[in-house]
Amino acid sequence: MPNRPSRNAAKPDVAIIGAGVIGLGIAWRLAAQGASVAVFDRGAAGSGASHAAAGMLAACSEAEPGEEALIALGRESQARWPAFAAELGEASGIDVELRREGTLLLALTADDQARLNHQLVFQQKLGLPLSWISAAETRRREPHLAGKLAGAVWSPEDTQVDNRKLAAALRIAAERAGAVIHEHQAVTEIASKGGEVSGVVLADGTKVAADVVVLAAGAWSRAIAGLAPELRPPVRPIKGQMLALRMDPAAPLVNHVVWAPGAYLVPRLDGRLLVGATVEEKGFDGTLTAGGLLTLLEAAWRAIPAVEELPIEETWVGHRPGSRDDAPILGPAPLGGLIYATGHYRNGILLTPVTSDAIARMVLDGMVDPAFRPFGIERFISTRAAAAE
Repeated sequence: MPNRPSRNAAKPDVAIIGAGVIGLGIAWRLAAQGASVAVFDRGAAGSGASHAAAGMLAACSEAEPGEEALIALGRESQARWPAFAAELGEASGIDVELRREGTLLLALTADDQARLNHQLVFQQKLGLPLSWISAAETRRREPHLAGKLAGAVWSPEDTQVDNRKLAAALRIAAERAGAVIHEHQAVTEIASKGGEVSGVVLADGTKVAADVVVLAAGAWSRAIAGLAPELRPPVRPIKGQMLALRMDPAAPLVNHVVWAPGAYLVPRLDGRLLVGATVEEKGFDGTLTAGGLLTLLEAAWRAIPAVEELPIEETWVGHRPGSRDDAPILGPAPLGGLIYATGHYRNGILLTPVTSDAIARMVLDGMVDPAFRPFGIERFISTRAAAAE
């Protein structure tokens, strides 16, 4: 069993590996409660998947069979977002632009409609607030949609936040609370002795002592040495290409988050329209390809033909941290003092509030949130053990 600090113990020294929104959110919560926190990142804070994301909080519209525990966790985090965003704004001075226009999942054809309605049956059985709306009602909400339209699924509680502003705000809030963030200082190894973590080792050989180590390095989490093979989280990079178009912010072409067949479109208040994203099993390949961007632009154009007039402002590649079952890895390790907060795949922004709160409580009080229990590393350890027999 991991060594967990007692409620009355002195506040621990915590080393967090990874300065994405998950690592920064945990750092903010811990430092605000008096813990000594050092965050280490191989690059600039917030520059990985947190920078590349679209910021959708899609706990309802992305719900699929077999993911009931993840759906429940996502809904819990979604409910925390308004208070979390308000508190973060007060702590950082940055508005992370939590928007509540809702999300439309478009059906352009009868086949699209059949697919969405099949999924909708499952989602409504879970009590999720989604409903089918007609083509006329869909067009009323988004007048620039294509002429051929079957209708849409309406998801009023799936919203969005500006993920880049979120990362910037979390960094400021964490530093103001007393956390120290070390950019461009890669952790190469988790040090341990006698079944307990003792700190982390940096790329230059420096050892930093710590009572608790939180592994929140996203797609790079598995590369950190010092752990037995079965304790290395099975997280891999899943490449995604994206682009941003420029709208007139005074007269935006799109006002809701729109899921079209083959792409999603996310409007920002400053006039940017994000279009994403490819899903590619190509490791840490950072190449933008003509085929990837063409696929996204064509899907966006089929849904909203007027996008062809918009200038392209930015293109980029990100690497989502996907676990073997595409669910996060959260909670204590069999190695005392090590805690996982990685593998969030497509849900890192959505799960930031609940992960930050629950991991901080775990570090300080040793309490594991019941909602986290399905996501422990044990589910992979038991699988490996069975395969070895």
